[in-house]
Amino acid sequence: MELRRLLHVVLSFWLLLCIGCSDGRFVVEKNSLTVTSPEKIKGTYDSAIGNFGIPQYGGSMAGTVVYPKDNQKGCKAFDEFSISFPSKPGSLPTFVLVDRGDCFFALKVWNVQKAGASAVLVADDIEEALITMDTPEEDSSSSKYIENITIPSALIQKSFGEALKKAISGTDMVNVNLDWRESVPHPDDRVEYELWTNSNDECGVKCDMLMEFVKDFKGAAQILEKGGYTQFTPHYITWYCPQAFTISKQCKSQCINHGRYCAPDPEQDFSSGYEGKDVVIENLRQLCVFKVANESNKSWLWWDYVTDFQIRCPMKEKKYNKECADAVIKSLGLDSKKVEKCMGDPNVDADNPVLKEEQDAQVGKGSRGDVTILPTLVVNNRQYRGKLAKGAVLKAICSGFEETTEPAVCLSGDVETNECLDNNGGCWQDKAANLTACKDTFRGRVCECPLVDGLQFKGDGYSHCEASGPGRCNINNGGCWHKSQDGHTYSACVDTGDVKCQCPPGFRGDGINNCEDIDECKEKKACQCPECSCKDTWGSYECTCSGDLLYIRDHDTCISKSGTEVKSAWAAVWVILIGLAMASGGAYLVYKYRLRSYMDSEIRAIMAQYMPLDSQSEVPNHVSEDRA
Repeated sequence: MELRRLLHVVLSFWLLLCIGCSDGRFVVEKNSLTVTSPEKIKGTYDSAIGNFGIPQYGGSMAGTVVYPKDNQKGCKAFDEFSISFPSKPGSLPTFVLVDRGDCFFALKVWNVQKAGASAVLVADDIEEALITMDTPEEDSSSSKYIENITIPSALIQKSFGEALKKAISGTDMVNVNLDWRESVPHPDDRVEYELWTNSNDECGVKCDMLMEFVKDFKGAAQILEKGGYTQFTPHYITWYCPQAFTISKQCKSQCINHGRYCAPDPEQDFSSGYEGKDVVIENLRQLCVFKVANESNKSWLWWDYVTDFQIRCPMKEKKYNKECADAVIKSLGLDSKKVEKCMGDPNVDADNPVLKEEQDAQVGKGSRGDVTILPTLVVNNRQYRGKLAKGAVLKAICSGFEETTEPAVCLSGDVETNECLDNNGGCWQDKAANLTACKDTFRGRVCECPLVDGLQFKGDGYSHCEASGPGRCNINNGGCWHKSQDGHTYSACVDTGDVKCQCPPGFRGDGINNCEDIDECKEKKACQCPECSCKDTWGSYECTCSGDLLYIRDHDTCISKSGTEVKSAWAAVWVILIGLAMASGGAYLVYKYRLRSYMDSEIRAIMAQYMPLDSQSEVPNHVSEDRA
């Protein structure tokens, strides 16, 4: 029993060590850290991105560095020392500098986050090349805080940390800027990313976290893939069994193809439950599902298969098998025969092309290091560092696009920075019309004058935005004065021309803040004829004439109503006379025309009897016929 247990430990240790055994290397993902003050340490320094929390991929963050007087390694809660680091209104965010050592990196960051800081810098305790701050093996205690870390963190070199401490102790204000904008390259208009995952659902907290991420991220991933914005590739880590143990019971239970492709036992118990080779076979099936779906130009179906398999075929319910997998494949409309052909025979003593390709891909190339951690996300050949959560990962992928070329999903609420919630992000706003120039993006807030109902506002976006062009008066009355009274609405807004706000007739003022009613009667601007009587009304006036006189507004005068009636009667008479004359003339012309036509026809008939026309046949002479 002891020998079996020892062999189990040795094999498990070997499986963990032999990832990329040849030419293996680990690449540290870095971001830029720039000191803007004080002058004596001003410059740009490298820092290593922590593999937890949420790095601000595609953006940057400025802050002031503080170094606590107590709990300088951050291994205890800061409230035990009555220390907190809340950012004050109008001030820069607080970055806390702590020393490496005595506890996990993630615990340091968690304690600083609880104290109210916005970011953490961890100073190395020895002079060495930068390393990635990774999460500890998750147990019940560490899992409580690792998943809740939301602030970014970075490891800095010891010498740089000492320089920061010296500047802070000298009462200098140390301002720095963390920049993640170049952490993910963007060589073209399509982002390529890959997820190294595992089908095992019994490996504890990390497996649960991975499955939860896949389910949450599926929707966004499929939108990106269907739109042609990204090219996604899933990968699965496999190991090989040492040559000396290929015929052992342990290797046979954990490996396929005679020890070439292995996975650890799911329950870490060779005597019960599922075996490592069951995991390898399902990993292979998921790879082939992706290949078959990709051949039919539906690569996004991989996300559906993986989530459905995890829900329908869990190990706990003893459904982690081929029959359940085939049912999922069938439900997605994929060809199960093509999937089987792709998988090959796991019992032959030969390489499996699909899994061989996976083992080769585990070895780092170019700017990407070896894949040694599950899960691992790689974006544009750069390894992602940070929390495996939908918003954080989507932000990293979106940062791989050139600015202004990112798809709409990158501007969704999942990746917004929510800077507009604080003082409107310092941008212009019209509270009355509920309009703002502030826009939250994954790169941070931007101040751009809005487009409302097809009408573009123009201005700098910070202090000034105004509607421009036809239709401007439909939005908050174009920012001009307006008032309703006695069932009438008066507005100073002008839709056309260069003048934008002009008081309407009957009012005077600036057209923006006020327009006052003009008293035309008092100021003698109208109704000034001797017979006129003036009464001022809102926005206008009423003018009446004495007696039977009628007021003519255009000429500001009064005329007699009877004179008007006589003139109207004579006008009617003249219209009738002219009409009769025209009718008589027309009748005479018709009569003359008809008379002339009749005379012409009679003359032609008489002349035809004696002098036949060329166009007529000879008229018969009845007199001659009688004589004969």
